[in-house]
Parts: sequence; C-alpha cells; structure tokens
Amino acid sequence: MRRLPTTTIGFGVLTDLRPVAIPQARRALATHRLFAAVLMMAAALRVVTMLGYRPAQLYWYDSFSYLDAAVHLRPSAAFHPIGYPLLLRALWPFHSVEVIAAVQHTMGLGIGLMIYVLLRRKSLPAWGATLATVPVLFDASFLRLEHAVLSDTQFVFLVVAGLVTLMWSPELSARAATGAGLLFATAALTRTIALPLLVVVLVLLAVRRAGWRPLAAMAIAGTLPLAAYAGWYDHYHGRFALSGADGVALWARTMTFADCAVIEPPPEEAKLCPNGTVVDAASEYVWAPGASLNRLPGDRFSHNDLARSFALRAIAAQPFDYLREVVRDTWLTFAWTPVAHPARTTPAFGFGRGSRPLPGFPLIDKVREQYDTDIRGLYSVEPYASFLVAYQYPAYLRGPLLGVILAVGGLGAVLRRRTALLPWGVAAALLVGPVAVLDFDHRYVLPVIPFACLAAALAVPAIRRPSRPIPPRRP
Repeated sequence: MRRLPTTTIGFGVLTDLRPVAIPQARRALATHRLFAAVLMMAAALRVVTMLGYRPAQLYWYDSFSYLDAAVHLRPSAAFHPIGYPLLLRALWPFHSVEVIAAVQHTMGLGIGLMIYVLLRRKSLPAWGATLATVPVLFDASFLRLEHAVLSDTQFVFLVVAGLVTLMWSPELSARAATGAGLLFATAALTRTIALPLLVVVLVLLAVRRAGWRPLAAMAIAGTLPLAAYAGWYDHYHGRFALSGADGVALWARTMTFADCAVIEPPPEEAKLCPNGTVVDAASEYVWAPGASLNRLPGDRFSHNDLARSFALRAIAAQPFDYLREVVRDTWLTFAWTPVAHPARTTPAFGFGRGSRPLPGFPLIDKVREQYDTDIRGLYSVEPYASFLVAYQYPAYLRGPLLGVILAVGGLGAVLRRRTALLPWGVAAALLVGPVAVLDFDHRYVLPVIPFACLAAALAVPAIRRPSRPIPPRRP
C-alpha cells in the first residue's frame, strides 16, 4: 500500500506543520513572556475579587435601572442610554449578576491586552509596553469598577478598541475609520460623554491630516447609530435626543456660581435660580430636595429643556466663573489622597469587610424577580477580602503620578504628533469633559488612565530622541 504524504488532510497536516508551528510558538512566548506573566497575575487578582465579594457590587439606583432597561429594552427618560443594557440583555439567559462581573473583568484584561499589542506594533520594547498596562491591570479601583454593575468598563473597552483601530496602521483607511466610528458611536450609547469625544477625535484626525475620506467615513459611521437611537428615543419620549438629563446636569454645574443678578434670566427660567440650598458638590443639586429644580412641579427631568436654557445663559453671562469652577474641580484629580467629592462617595479605597444590604425599593424587587432571583447585598468572603483590603492601599495610582503621566504624554503630543496626540487628546477630553458638563468624581477619572498611559508610552521615545529638523536641500 502506498504511503500517504504528510501533507494529506487530517493528522498529516498537523504532522507537516508541527516543525514550523512549535518554534514560532516558542519565539512568540519568549517575546511576550513578561506581559504573559503580568496578564496572568492580573487575571488571578480578578478571580480573587470575584471570590472575595459576592455576588457583585450593585448601586442604587444606577445598577437596577440598567438591569430593568435590559429586561424591557426601552430608552431611559433620564441619564442612561441603551448601550450597556444591551450587554446585560445578551447576558440575561444566565440570570446572574456574577456572570456580568466575570465578563467585565475579562474586558478589563482585554483593555490591557489591546494597549500592549498596539504599543508593541509601534515598536516599543516589551518591558515598556508592559509597564504602560500596569495601572489598568493592577489598580484596585479598576478591580472594583469591573466588579460593579455599571457601564464604565464597557465604555472604556469600546473607546480603547476604537482608538486602537484608528492607530493600528500608519495611514488611516476608510474601512478602519468606519469601524472606529461604529465603536465610538457604541461608546456614546453606553455613556453620553463619548458624544463630544467623537467630535474631539475627528478634530485631532483633521489636525493630523488623516484625509477627507477616512474623516467622512468615521463621521458617518459615528453619526448614523446615534441618529437611529435618537429617533427611537423620540418615539418613546417625544424628543430627538440621546438622553433626557443633559440639561439637568449642566444646570447643576452652574449652581456653584450662578448669580441671577448678572444672568438676568426670563421669568420662566428665573425659577431655576439658586435659592439658598447649599450642597457639597455640583452633582448633588440634581438630587437635593430643596434645590430650585426639585421644587418645580413634576419630575425633575421633565424640565430638562428649561434647565439647559438656563445653564447656557448662565455660562454665557459668567464664562470666567464657569471656567474657574471647572478648573477647581478638575484639579481634585491630582490630590495625593483621593478626595471624596461628593462627600457621600468612597473615592478609592472601597474594599471592606462585612455585608451591605440593599435598600427596600419596588424596582429592586422587580429586577430580582425578572433578571436574577439571587440578587442580594454585597458580602465579603475570607480570606480573599482581607487580601484585597490590604492590597488596595499600595495599588492605587496617586493623583500626582497621574499628573506626571499626563504631562509626559502632553509633551509627546507636541513632539510626536502623529502617534501621541490622539490618545493624549482623548485622555484630556475625558478628564475635563465630565467636570464641564456635571461634576468631578473619582470614578469619572478612571477612564482617563489607559489613554494617558498610552500617550506617555508613545511619548517617551520622542522625548529621549527628539526628531532633528531635516536640513534644506542644496540648490
């Protein structure tokens, strides 16, 4: 019987490829051995988090409104667009918030992996690319965020994926720009702060002279899904918009400086002037019972358009007061000890021991019945919780260090505009944007970190070896 060659289909193919595949695999493992070890340690930390705190962190009222929207698939009349509920809807067959946390922890690892792969493609050494992923993979604040039923992890994952798509090749193609536009649109449907971010990215690409075809492709791909969602929102709520809270948020921002003697609002808007109610952060005016907005008849969000009109008038009348408040609150980012702003929040060191029962509200009972019958208050499990309680204090990116990372990235954005400008611009927009439209919160700072680290990593080679000007040619 004639012997079959090793290239015959089946096991013969494997036999033929084995001498080639094994050395390639070994070389790849040797090249990325450091990052592989770091990624495994980061994965182990996430397993410890899931073992130490069960079932997952659920916040009133955000987490339950997301879960309720996932069951009923309708646009929220207030803050939350549909992007994150769509993910929760996809995970609904598991009927487990623990599965949600596991998926988000995987996304956290994916964020680090995307940063590493992009930096290696940009010719950074393995140790440098790995170092840039350390804050995202090991900061305890990211572990807590991934373990919570909140949209932030999905938002960061989508924006990082969009940025990697834009930066993957030296020349941006229309196809890549289309993919990035869809990713940024999905991020905007996850958290509306990505809507101005899309504009910022388009402007930065124009500065880099990316070409009109990629710019048009990204603009169209980023706009069409948002327009479709706004039409769906209009069908339910009678307004072509992505949310019904943008005006309320901006009104709350102005309550820390608004002076109606200067603004001189018309009578209808004058009802929203400061009325003597004082809280410890701008965002608290949204919920403060005594605030002027909450004394108007009906739901606070039913006055969204009026609140927006007042806020824009206040900013136009007092632009320097507005800028002062934005700068002052943004500066809280760089404090050595994390600032609780508002005071009721836990800005960084939130891993603790014991249990946290859920409040008794009808929406919680409804979500428990429809999404996960095992939903209950978070409780800690030893010895994992004690490890994380001790771990969180050294494993926190202090504000001054983040400031240094941003400064390095900013310098690189000047010296190496084609590579460092885009991630640094995204980091700056994510740092200032939430403060400008609502308030500072430590949770809102976390999405800044991966982009700041990416920009700084790309900047270091340019700072160490600045490009020399090309001498003019001799005639």
